[in-house]
Amino acid sequence: MIEFHLDAGSGVSPYLQLVRQVRQALRLGLLREGDQLPTVKDVVAKLAINPNTVLKAYRELEHDGLVAARPGVGTFVTRTLADATLAAHGPLRAQLRRWLAKARRAGLDEESIEALMTTTFRSTAAEHAAGQDHAGQDHAAQVHAAKDIA
Repeated sequence: MIEFHLDAGSGVSPYLQLVRQVRQALRLGLLREGDQLPTVKDVVAKLAINPNTVLKAYRELEHDGLVAARPGVGTFVTRTLADATLAAHGPLRAQLRRWLAKARRAGLDEESIEALMTTTFRSTAAEHAAGQDHAGQDHAAQVHAAKDIA
């Protein structure tokens, strides 16, 4: 069963943090179809948050078709987000753990590591998106040129 945690300094609302944690667990194969989410009562007791916050998160997950509430029983996973790339996660996780250990040995604290990861992720995502745009433009130019020839 998933154990939720909240980061008060993240700037992300508590309900959205819960939603993201469930989605990540589904993507990583940590939650599977049929698994039960913690009860609202348990989450409220552990995290000291308003029950409506938990209910809002669970409703959003239900709206997305990821969970279903069974009155009097609990909330259960109805679909996973794991895909064929799940097999690659183990080796990549091992490499990432080695990188994190290396970063800590280099003197980086948790905040510095997170900042480095976030900025690197964003810049490579932007580069990838730019590459996709160029590929689309190149393809469009090729199609246009082919029409001119014909």
